[in-house]
Amino acid sequence: MYYLVGTGSNKRDIVFLLDGSDDSRNGLPAIREFIRRMVEELDIGEDKVRVAVIQYSNDTTVYFNLKTHRLKKAIIYAVRSLRHKGGRTRNTGAALQFVRDHIFTASSGSRHLEGVPQILLLLTGGKSNDDVSGAALDIKQNGVLSFAIGMKNTKQDEFSYSVLVELESPQRDVVFLLDGSDDTQSGFPAMKSFVQRVVETLSVGENKDRVSVVQYSRDPQTHFSLNTYKEKQNVLAAVQQLNHKGGKPLNTGAALDYVRKNAFTDSSGSRHQDGVPQILILLNGGRSQDDVASAAAALKQDKVVPFCVGTRNADILELQMIAYNPSYAFSVLRFDDMGSIHQQLVSFVKRVPRQQPRLKSHNVLGKNIYLS
Repeated sequence: MYYLVGTGSNKRDIVFLLDGSDDSRNGLPAIREFIRRMVEELDIGEDKVRVAVIQYSNDTTVYFNLKTHRLKKAIIYAVRSLRHKGGRTRNTGAALQFVRDHIFTASSGSRHLEGVPQILLLLTGGKSNDDVSGAALDIKQNGVLSFAIGMKNTKQDEFSYSVLVELESPQRDVVFLLDGSDDTQSGFPAMKSFVQRVVETLSVGENKDRVSVVQYSRDPQTHFSLNTYKEKQNVLAAVQQLNHKGGKPLNTGAALDYVRKNAFTDSSGSRHQDGVPQILILLNGGRSQDDVASAAAALKQDKVVPFCVGTRNADILELQMIAYNPSYAFSVLRFDDMGSIHQQLVSFVKRVPRQQPRLKSHNVLGKNIYLS
């Protein structure tokens, strides 16, 4: 757990958001002990680590904010005194929005304007009764690194914790697969422009979003891999320099198989083993001359999430077969019209959740913590 919150003298603002609904009542003693032991390891201080504790159910209650306690012993005493809130409804989305609007603020002791890392640890016992996605996106856009920690009720006085997913992944591996056949030559500048527009919305970096571009016709060609560029401006410049490949026939099935075996691999920079979302964006202008079904199924089996954008000359049923689900297949009249679906595509891409990486059991501070 400590790789999330750190130890030592680094400055951090850490907010614990606790599920106080009726379902979590039995786990409160374990929750208190979990937080207490974690705080024991932190370098608490006004100019060091600050901690807040918030509890929610149908509504949200501030137990103490980031500026309430400056001493470790005061925080530990307050945590030991924590009482269960209660409430039948678990409104996690509203609670996330509350901490964004009222806790990660200067008036509540947040130092986000000074560049101090803002960390949210959500301990929740079940599915939310309201929508979480919009609030999670707002939290991320506010610069907060957020993690959800699921609580599995095992005994009256014991909870088992496992780090599930970041509320919205700050890391993605995105591979663009471009139709470079003879039929798309006139539309290739629009394809490049679309790729650049999508990349502009990403946070490109070695430990953030990674981007690769592959072009294909009869056979595929990698222009750059996921581990080639670490800066957004370098990705954008490389896309601008792309030349149309040309060639016939259009073998989309072979291209899908190629990216699965070559682009989404450790050696090419893929972080699939870490649970980072693996995203394929196919821009296509015609029907494939080979079979796509088996290659598409293999991609999904490997937990790759394909999105497809096709022109009027593409086979929409074929694209729906390739896409992760039919709503991830978009149809436009021509490549120049892709701007009309840009916002929706980006929205879908950013909602792709982290995969659960293979978990290893660790005994951390006397609790069962499962970390990848």
